[in-house]
Amino acid sequence: MTQPIAFYYGAGELERLSRFDKVVLQADFYARDELDLLRERGVQTLAYLSLTEDVGPPAPWHRAERNPDWGGAFVHTGDPRWVAHVVDQATTAIAAGFSGLFLDTLNIEQNYPEDLPHLLFLIAAIREEARPAYLLANRGFGLLPQIAELVDGILFESFSARWVDTESYAPWPDDVLEVHASVAERLLGLDLDLYALDYADNDELCDFAMRRAREFGMLCFVSDRVLSRI
Repeated sequence: MTQPIAFYYGAGELERLSRFDKVVLQADFYARDELDLLRERGVQTLAYLSLTEDVGPPAPWHRAERNPDWGGAFVHTGDPRWVAHVVDQATTAIAAGFSGLFLDTLNIEQNYPEDLPHLLFLIAAIREEARPAYLLANRGFGLLPQIAELVDGILFESFSARWVDTESYAPWPDDVLEVHASVAERLLGLDLDLYALDYADNDELCDFAMRRAREFGMLCFVSDRVLSRI
């Protein structure tokens, strides 16, 4: 019996990945024959794609600020050169054999709210070029309800449990869990696939995350901070 979804940012492990219906992978880590093998086994492969951060070399679309956790440069999402760059990454991944795309770094409503219309435009451009590929958005709640017309599913990352630093994990405080619950209830009203990605290092926290996701109609995957477990 297969499991609904996995997020794995390593390489290889085709046998383990074959146990899932969908897997989110780093596009550069898998060759065409590996993707073909997974597809033949009924696995839908989604390539990771960052829409508002860039870990590449200095580029004209970069902002001065960087993500303090992962080091990537925040970008001017509306820069036409960035739009072309991301759309090219998307079409390249689909041409390489991926079944769809995982759209990450969408939660910019706090730091760069002025970029939300540009981000929505970028997602629409990806949708147009990648159709009919499956699109899974990570959060993107500041883009609701419009984003629901452009993607096939939404992931609620860190819905119940989170990584606190590089080595420890914990459930969210009750007040944050309540806020997340209200967002999840809103998502239930959309005609989309709903998933949760939580982080845990023990069975108790993992069980809590899985159980709570089910209560809100989400299929859950639990891993470590760097998504190295499957």
